[in-house]
Amino acid sequence: MTELDDFRAEKNEFFGAHPQSPLTREQKRNFTGLNYFPENNSLRLAVKPELLNDKETILMQTTTGGVQEYERHARFKFEVDGQEVELTIYRSEHGYFLPFVDALAGVETYPAGRYLEPEELPGSRFLVDFNLAYNPYCAYNDAWSCPITPAENRLKVPIRAGEKIFHEPPSLKIEKAPAFPRAQT
Repeated sequence: MTELDDFRAEKNEFFGAHPQSPLTREQKRNFTGLNYFPENNSLRLAVKPELLNDKETILMQTTTGGVQEYERHARFKFEVDGQEVELTIYRSEHGYFLPFVDALAGVETYPAGRYLEPEELPGSRFLVDFNLAYNPYCAYNDAWSCPITPAENRLKVPIRAGEKIFHEPPSLKIEKAPAFPRAQT
């Protein structure tokens, strides 16, 4: 078993049995585990992003109509299936945050996007491991509120790594990412 397999097994145990799981009692009764893409080493990246000079604060809308404040921190480019793409890393009081939507959204991945917490490495680099991409809690249960991925992090390529869509998706339907307003300073 790999380290990733161990991580996924622990997460399945948490989701299936822990009182703080995002699953409802009914979902837990039928829970057999989360769905994942096979491990993809080509999507485990050490990137040196371009730090953004203008640390613009934005408000990300949430699935329940609220907003959460984030700072646009850095952008990085990488290649998927021969196509160059770009993503923005955000920052909040809780750390670095990388929400993204890929071309499989609504079919194989959660329509509102998946999340990562990039790990800061020495030399102004970040570890961005898409194998650890996960669905927000609102993907399992409408009672949770989650930031909606901004338009700038919506990719036209598939990211075949990390968690797939939950087999019982909630009622959330995302047609188009809302434009994000700037925070009032």
